[in-house]
Amino acid sequence: MSTQSRERECQTVPGWVSEGTLIRDPLRGRTGIVQFIGEFEDPKTRVVLQNAVFARPEGGGVEWVVEDPFSLERG
Repeated sequence: MSTQSRERECQTVPGWVSEGTLIRDPLRGRTGIVQFIGEFEDPKTRVVLQNAVFARPEGGGVEWVVEDPFSLERG
């Protein structure tokens, strides 16, 4: 187990965004359904994001992590 400290960032998520919400992510040009809001460790930077928004295209597909939750639009 690593005792190394990792940088943590806490994202603020708009109140209307919750699991099951249809969203449009304009930064990625994608539309999907919020699957989970929780902790995510970026594998490239090792930064831990609290309140990361995970979304997946409606009907299935590859999940993605929203870069900026406040850029989201209602789907």
